[in-house]
Amino acid sequence: MKALFYTREFPPYVYGGAGVHVEYLAAELAKLMELEVRCFGDQDEKTDNLSVKGYPYDNPVFNNSNDKLKAVLKTLSTCVHMNADDIDADIVHCHTWYSHFAGITAKLLYGIPLVVTTHSLEPLRPWKREQLGRGYDASLWIEKTAIEMADAVIAVSNETRDDVLKYFDVDEEKIKVIYNGINLEEYIVTKETAALDKYNIDKSKPYVLFVGRITKQKGIIHLVNAIKYIDPDTQIVLCAGAPDTPEIAKEMEDSVNEVKKIRDNVIWIAEMLDKKSVIQLYSHADVFCCPSIYEPFGIINIEAMACKTAVVASAVGGIKEVVVDGETGILVPLEQQNVAPFEPVDPDKFARDLANGINIVINNKELQESMANKGRKRVEETFDWSAIAQQIEVLYKSLIH
Repeated sequence: MKALFYTREFPPYVYGGAGVHVEYLAAELAKLMELEVRCFGDQDEKTDNLSVKGYPYDNPVFNNSNDKLKAVLKTLSTCVHMNADDIDADIVHCHTWYSHFAGITAKLLYGIPLVVTTHSLEPLRPWKREQLGRGYDASLWIEKTAIEMADAVIAVSNETRDDVLKYFDVDEEKIKVIYNGINLEEYIVTKETAALDKYNIDKSKPYVLFVGRITKQKGIIHLVNAIKYIDPDTQIVLCAGAPDTPEIAKEMEDSVNEVKKIRDNVIWIAEMLDKKSVIQLYSHADVFCCPSIYEPFGIINIEAMACKTAVVASAVGGIKEVVVDGETGILVPLEQQNVAPFEPVDPDKFARDLANGINIVINNKELQESMANKGRKRVEETFDWSAIAQQIEVLYKSLIH
């Protein structure tokens, strides 16, 4: 059996959870079958069962395109290029809407089964219109078409499965819930502190950590607004880069600058760090905070738990299936608006509740240690990539045969 992945992200060009997912799943599946990855970029490599080829995203023909539409037009162009080379795979598997048009085309042209993993759903991310303009309507159509014509849809959580059934016309039997995973040998506690030293994090003081992109989905502005309620002796480390739009980048900058007027222990690392550095930050953090307002799964939470870090996270989406409230962390209730973009009804209350959860963990070392150990144990028992790859192999075989 040979499988073909279509994906926007693949090393060295990974900026989000979907890219992390694809990277590790590919490595594990390649132990079980031949796997070809076609992605956005300039990659060209082959090792044992895994071959990776990148296709150009930046094309000068789009230089004069509308700025907001440019991303969608370039995406469609890349998807066409990804199908220019002949396909000899038995199954094609797409990740995120950016690659879905390639999957749609492959299924139609080659008649091979199509699998779609729903890392997130476009109808639940209406803020993307700020980034894509009318291109957001195109992304909605592409995702809907791919999901509804797929032979199988992988939902990364039970709540995501429910969302697929709510927003798309899909046979319930076609949806399989398969969680994201983590490399348990890579994400382990380290004593190394070079990253802390580089960014002047005081190792004698506690700190709360955020890791993620600057986007409304990740809720980072709510954490920044919570800082004034967090114990003044606690450092705030925001490892946050890759803003969705110039507007949210400015909002983030203004919010951080405002809070820095009242405390000097806010450390903003405005770039996406390498894994080694992030693992150091996880390992030495007293608590990890995930304030997302929408999160189908939330790989960052299991990364933190694997590094024995207690988690304080919003009780939304798949996070509720990852973090066990009171055992591996604290889930913060989030009363949201009834319609997208699902912002908090009372943002200040949400900020206060986040801060309260963080303060509880910071000030109770016994609880902190218990959550750290139980978090690692839960990750080992539930989110191992090798077991997840085997589930996907079984799914592939059922579609081929």
